[in-house]
Amino acid sequence: MPQSDDERLVDLATRLEHEDPRFVRSLSEGRPARPREYRRTSAWCALVIGVTMLAAGIIVPDGLLIAAGLVLSGIAVQLLDPNRDERPAK
Repeated sequence: MPQSDDERLVDLATRLEHEDPRFVRSLSEGRPARPREYRRTSAWCALVIGVTMLAAGIIVPDGLLIAAGLVLSGIAVQLLDPNRDERPAK
């Protein structure tokens, strides 16, 4: 027997509240916030730190600092990719 539309909506609301409570809370208060998928503050911070580490490694010739800066910058750029969830699985 198929689920009714009301049950589906309640199930969807429950899953959304479980996944992103800040977004649901902001909607109920009438002041919408960006969903979790569009919040990229931590990725930008990681990119700034990675580039800073890279620059410091170049100024103070330290290969480990350069490598760590490159790795952190690469991770941050990967997190900033807007289409990272849309890629087909191989």
